Amino acid sequence: MTGPAVPQRLAAPEPGWTDTVDVVVIGSGIAGLTAALKARELGSVLVVTKDVVASGSTQWAQGGIAAALDPEDSPEEHLQDTLVAGAGLSDPEAVRVLVTEGPDAVRDLIELGARFDTVDGDLSLGREGGHHRNRIAHAGGDATGAEIERALVAAVKRADDIRLIEHALVIDLLTAEDGAIAGVTLHVMGEGQLDGVGAVRSRVVILASGGIGQLYAATTNPSVSTGDGMALALRAGAKVRDLEFVQFHPTVLWLGKSAKGQQPLVSEAVRGEGAFLVDHEGNRFMQGQHELADLAPRDIVAKAIMRRMLATGKDHVYLDARHFGDEKWRVRFPTILAACRSHGIDPVRELIPVAPACHYSSGGVWTDLHGQTSVPGLYACGEVACTGVHGANRLASNSLLEGLVFARRIAAQLANGLPELREPAVDTRVPGLVDADVVPELQRAMTVGAGVIRSASGLSEAGAALGKLIEQPAGEPGTPGWEVTNLVTVASALIEAATAREESRGSHWREDYPDRDDRHWSGNLDLTLPSEGQSARPVSTFVPHGSEERQHG
Repeated sequence: MTGPAVPQRLAAPEPGWTDTVDVVVIGSGIAGLTAALKARELGSVLVVTKDVVASGSTQWAQGGIAAALDPEDSPEEHLQDTLVAGAGLSDPEAVRVLVTEGPDAVRDLIELGARFDTVDGDLSLGREGGHHRNRIAHAGGDATGAEIERALVAAVKRADDIRLIEHALVIDLLTAEDGAIAGVTLHVMGEGQLDGVGAVRSRVVILASGGIGQLYAATTNPSVSTGDGMALALRAGAKVRDLEFVQFHPTVLWLGKSAKGQQPLVSEAVRGEGAFLVDHEGNRFMQGQHELADLAPRDIVAKAIMRRMLATGKDHVYLDARHFGDEKWRVRFPTILAACRSHGIDPVRELIPVAPACHYSSGGVWTDLHGQTSVPGLYACGEVACTGVHGANRLASNSLLEGLVFARRIAAQLANGLPELREPAVDTRVPGLVDADVVPELQRAMTVGAGVIRSASGLSEAGAALGKLIEQPAGEPGTPGWEVTNLVTVASALIEAATAREESRGSHWREDYPDRDDRHWSGNLDLTLPSEGQSARPVSTFVPHGSEERQHG
């Protein structure tokens, strides 16, 4: 066990108010809002989101949503591309669910009001890395996520039977004596009578809280992506899977060595339209790396960029899209064009400096094919979940589709009957909290030791650094301290998994174990956080691929 000991429960004031609903949804991206819209037919629904409703990762998605919508395409071809990208660890049944239910789910999204780009009345479909067909539906050129989020938010606000609490952080899950879900505790930053820490009892909790990007110094994720859902689930005894597989997007706008936090993404769709990577001397370096060259799966491109950076001693490479011309940039990629120009780069005439940055967690809270986690009454969908679709590396533009499809499946499962409302058990765990000021040190340790390139020594150093950060005296309970405690909890589990997997596969790259090892590592790593006093260390269990059947129907 390599990960540092982490708190079993967040230190927080006792709840000053209580409420009761049937379903609590944590998160307001495509997964959370879809789940809420579908679940409202089953009972009362409360959506809790940390910022304003549209502040999550969905709105930042540029490329689009992948589905076999072209008559010449097929779910089977989409399945094969997804399995290849997953590097042997995707669950074929989960992928089949995604690709077969995906087209109808996208059509329903259009009926809901999402306006995708069209040509002569037909959907305009682009291509991204790892896809052998044009199957990426996009909106506003490169503003797909913002358009999907707009349509979903409008639908939720039209639904009088969905309650929405913004500016609220869920602190911990409430569980009954038998470990099943009984509700949540949360802190609301000014919501009429619901202010401060409270408790909401519920029959079901659906986690749709997004990713973990703020673990790293540079990320495409918004500031709210602090791993809250994964940490909540771990503290409630849930199983998480494949946390070592963190996808670093290969082409993120490089803003200099001192740049921190959320960085502008240069979508893979730019390469899908014909842009290509070059080094500082203008040499193209993706030929010979993969049959798709610049459109290879993200792990291949990110590794090739890192190798070229190491070989040349440079801290970035370039993306060349000057041949697009002004009109194509303005029509197809207006958001990226504006972002580049706001930082003094004109992609119509100049090379775009890019480097890999943390983008997406392919692992997360384990679920079956209906979104049920290992904790009864706790469901998960979207980036916080590990449905089995992504394996060791997510295929481009499958994330929005996964959130959409599996949120719908959760609601369909719950339509069979909601569980009884349970009485929360008395929580005897000693609470803990990490100092909110350690975020820069945490991000530095994770970027250096558990970033794109990993090794036993680097991971050990990152784990030791985390251990020291946890030991620092914490301040008063509040959102900053709760968020950093969640980050440290997820970081410790990630380090445990990355240390255990002694091979390179997909988005997990060990320079001390540079080869893929199907003989020993064709399987998944599950992690749990045992309930042992004040704190505990993550424990990993290896599950050989194909040895476990997910429930499906």
